Amino acid sequence: MQPRLVAVAATALILVISPAGIAAAGPGGSARPMPYRHLKQAAAEHAAQVRALAATGQKAAADEDEGGGEDPEEIAEQAEQWAEARSAPGIVAPGAYSAAWQQQQSLPSTPGAWNHLTDIKYNSDDPRYRDIESNSSGGAGLVTGRVTGLAADNSGYVYAGAANGGVWRSSSGGGHWRPISEKLPSPSTGDLRLDSRGRLWYATGEANTSATSFVGTGVYVLGNPRSGSFSPADRVGGTELESTIIRKLRFIGNTVWAATSSGAWTHSLSNLHGPWTRVFAPNPAFLPGGASAADPNAPYKNIVNDFAVDPRHPGTVIIAAGWRSGDDYNGFYTRTAGGSWQRTTLAGLPSGSGDVGLVTFAAAADGSRLYAIEQSPTQLATNPDSALGGFYVSKSGSPFGPWVLGADYLELAASGSALTDPGYMPGIQAWYNQFLQVDPADPTHVWAGLEEVFESTDSGMSWTTPGPYWNFDFPCWSIDPSKQTGDCHQTVHADQHSVAVGRDHGKPYVVVGDDGGVYQRPVRGHLDQYWHGTDWTSLNDGTMDVLQYYSVDSGRDRGGLAISGGLQDNGESVLRPGDRVMGSDFGGDGGDTIVDPANGCNIAEEYVYLDVWVTNNCAVNDGSWTEDPSLATSYEVAPPDADDGLARFIAPITQDPRNSRVWVAGGQHVWLNTLGYAIRDGEQWTSLTDLGAGHVATAVATSGGWAYAAWCGPCNNQGFARGIAVGRTDGTGWHQLTLPVDGTVPNRYIAGIDIDKSDPRHVLIAVNGFSRKWTEGPGAGVGHVFESRDAGATWTDISGNLPDVPANSIKMVSGGGLVLGTDTGVFYRAPHRTGWSVLGRGLPTTVTLQIKIGPDGKVYAATHGRGLWAFRL
Repeated sequence: MQPRLVAVAATALILVISPAGIAAAGPGGSARPMPYRHLKQAAAEHAAQVRALAATGQKAAADEDEGGGEDPEEIAEQAEQWAEARSAPGIVAPGAYSAAWQQQQSLPSTPGAWNHLTDIKYNSDDPRYRDIESNSSGGAGLVTGRVTGLAADNSGYVYAGAANGGVWRSSSGGGHWRPISEKLPSPSTGDLRLDSRGRLWYATGEANTSATSFVGTGVYVLGNPRSGSFSPADRVGGTELESTIIRKLRFIGNTVWAATSSGAWTHSLSNLHGPWTRVFAPNPAFLPGGASAADPNAPYKNIVNDFAVDPRHPGTVIIAAGWRSGDDYNGFYTRTAGGSWQRTTLAGLPSGSGDVGLVTFAAAADGSRLYAIEQSPTQLATNPDSALGGFYVSKSGSPFGPWVLGADYLELAASGSALTDPGYMPGIQAWYNQFLQVDPADPTHVWAGLEEVFESTDSGMSWTTPGPYWNFDFPCWSIDPSKQTGDCHQTVHADQHSVAVGRDHGKPYVVVGDDGGVYQRPVRGHLDQYWHGTDWTSLNDGTMDVLQYYSVDSGRDRGGLAISGGLQDNGESVLRPGDRVMGSDFGGDGGDTIVDPANGCNIAEEYVYLDVWVTNNCAVNDGSWTEDPSLATSYEVAPPDADDGLARFIAPITQDPRNSRVWVAGGQHVWLNTLGYAIRDGEQWTSLTDLGAGHVATAVATSGGWAYAAWCGPCNNQGFARGIAVGRTDGTGWHQLTLPVDGTVPNRYIAGIDIDKSDPRHVLIAVNGFSRKWTEGPGAGVGHVFESRDAGATWTDISGNLPDVPANSIKMVSGGGLVLGTDTGVFYRAPHRTGWSVLGRGLPTTVTLQIKIGPDGKVYAATHGRGLWAFRL
């Protein structure tokens, strides 16, 4: 895939914060960067060069190369696209999400219960689906969704917080998970901490500022985490921390400190009543209610990342503040005798605004060592290989130093890393992937998480890579499992976010959380000759389903249905009748998906940016274990917009519900394929219409010879515009609808379209974002579902009593009922009614990105944090 080149300077501020999301420059996918036959060769050729450069301290050349992973600039655009759908055309006021969730609680529910489809194991290395175009056999094994918070005690209890799937408990050191936050309004995890009293603190609002990160509703404390569950009454304080992200909670004396997107806050540990106190905000004028609150850059201006304490002077707190792309306020702060905060220099640790981006601290239990990971805005802007400033240690234990550089990205690359290609080396996503943990029993033993898991036993002066990105570029690997040397052990999934150390039956272990879930190994684990761990265990046993789906579809197979779905960083899953384990038939990120309703093994899967692949046998391996591309089980059939960079990160693709040979996909053009699943080349698509320079499709639908394509462009807050094009699939009659900007149809992102199969002039749209009550922008309007019976000439708002929450997908069902997927749940409107109800019971609170109606008439829901679900109306 050719990267989209979008300039990202050190001063570029592209993050958007809203009650629905906070995003920019993330998340990195374990992308399908190129077929393995190329990846292995490129990695082998470059490994010796990297090690030589590391020895001399030189920077690796940024030669033009295909390999390594997603381009960081692409990732930045991906992130912005996720957030802008929920905020454009303006700034969203805090409290919108909470208000929508409260309104949802007052709605009636329809009879019936949702059926959880993906509460089984998901094997990313399933040999049934192993060929050169998949990521199977990389070594990550059993996976689930992104885990951004971890805590563990000395009695075998582990607590995991998912990116958008809430908190889970295990009493066996990991595995056999149980959800314990189902009653809370926010399932987004910023941090999890156990305090000295054994209470579990849950900070909501994922702080990775990634493409699918959501803000939260504050901090909750559970006094009996081994047996209890969180409830709204467990919230500490009031609404002060609503609609923020919380990256870290730190316990300092009798105070808990919270590092948030709205500054540094504190609260008493002994008295949990009363509000939080904001003790520091670097730019108060940009906070809500401030003179500059409407500034587009306001969300970037008060970010606090972490805290450190001087062990000899416990009252001296250091704040690490700043936006990862750089800002004048980026740096370290300490409090003066007069109580004000001032910027300070930490000896040996880069302190300039261009050097201090995302920072993580970790202190030894005895106070003798203090460690730090520092991401550099300058590196992010200028170095195509890595954004890592470095790993540092203060051997005095004091944040004032002196600090010593323990490793930069070249040294880490030479320590067993799988990331040795120019353009994708350790720390390339250091603004997204960071954790740091000191062994409680040994102050010189430390783990660092970037894209991979690194470990040092000498205070960071030398390193190993017990958790490499994958096994593909090492001599042990072969696509044929019988030809692997035996050295390709279980590794972790890529992109590290959280870490904890615990004990089970007296044995200490370290547990890490990443884009694939949770993995565990002994604290004193074993390494092979490549400095890779031989004793990782995946704790993703299917009992904690926090898979982040973008899409779902189904087709008949083996007397039942095969169900497929595209996932954030976990490829495409396929669940066939009789399966006890799901397999992955496509790797990398999985975007939109369509499945032949008559044959569930005819699947078209988008990677990203409309890079479409197709298989006719579920991509099942034929047993030849070949690396011959002519014998692949899947085919790249991307329309030209994919190569030209003219599509959104997750671009829309659909098929005519009455004719699976007719597909429509959207980038800048509306593309038509009439070969169905027999397509073999991207040149076999034809363009129905050009939406216009700078316009990209956000939703498409086709039925009965008609097609509709919603678009935006510009898609961000400044100058936001949207529209709908409609025409026939024979290429005639294409025109742009006149959508009023007076609020009749809101001037917001159109996320979903559906056409009445019996009348293609009858069409529905689902509108994302929040209404003008919350959105300060031109033409934001009111409502989320609109109906036209004259092919879009006129529209009627049928939102009725729906909560004011971003709507993502709309479907008509038999008899005239409507099903709507939103950021808080799924809603149903019965035929000939005007009011909406919550659809069924048992669907957890999370984001539903796509609704499909299966060949069996069931409703299928793709949630972005709690897997796939089905409901029989």
